[in-house]
Amino acid sequence: MFSGIKEDIRSVFERDPAARSAFEVLTTYPGLHAIWLHRLSHRLWRAEWRWLARWLSTMGRWLTGVEIHPGAKIGKRFFIDHGMGVVIGETAEIGDDCTLYHGVTLGGTSWNPGKRHPTLGKGVVIGAGAKVLGPLNVGENARIGSNAVVVKDVPAGATVVGIPGRVVAKADADLSEQRQNLAKKYGFDAYAVSADNPDPVANAIGSLLDHIHVLDNKVSELCHSVNLLGGNVCEEVPTVNIDEVDFRDAEQRAAEQRRKEVDEFDPAI
Repeated sequence: MFSGIKEDIRSVFERDPAARSAFEVLTTYPGLHAIWLHRLSHRLWRAEWRWLARWLSTMGRWLTGVEIHPGAKIGKRFFIDHGMGVVIGETAEIGDDCTLYHGVTLGGTSWNPGKRHPTLGKGVVIGAGAKVLGPLNVGENARIGSNAVVVKDVPAGATVVGIPGRVVAKADADLSEQRQNLAKKYGFDAYAVSADNPDPVANAIGSLLDHIHVLDNKVSELCHSVNLLGGNVCEEVPTVNIDEVDFRDAEQRAAEQRRKEVDEFDPAI
């Protein structure tokens, strides 16, 4: 049990830059508290202590604002960020390393008994306010945008947005890996270089990395051809001086600018 708690806390540091210490996460993250209470209530549910399991889950809802039916099955390193307003139904199944934001509903569309709630594969991320309804399947590493309403199966690695939810991009595993490798090679912080990111700035960065990849291949082919003809080129590939590049987080730069503006502000004006 304690090893599971430690694993949950480590997963928070991987997904929430606001986390500062293990003690802070342990004491102030209601999403984690809801998950831990659910694990206890789920054991009671499986042991046929149904009323006690429901009572404990109700206490958890009062304390955390997160409602998880004790019958729901949840994998390892599940993280609910912010937590308030999350609802997870009785027959929902959640794989390892999934992330839900506030206001998410994993609900049913039928009053008939049996499987009526979604099944999430590993690594799924669901944005704030999204509704995933019915006994559908969300593939591994899929992304569901904020406020989307999903009523159909989602392919693995896809990005879904809108009402009703529609697939706007499918992950290209080779392209994503290629961009990540290039970003690492040049010392670039590989933020948002995935092929399915809707941010136009991130798309521009990804396109630049693709272009660099093509140029690298062409230069390598050219050097090889010249060397076959008796030349001696491309013995050393120039490296990028990372110290000359400012890779500070954009939020940090914006905060510094705000502090500067406050310092320069004259209330007498």
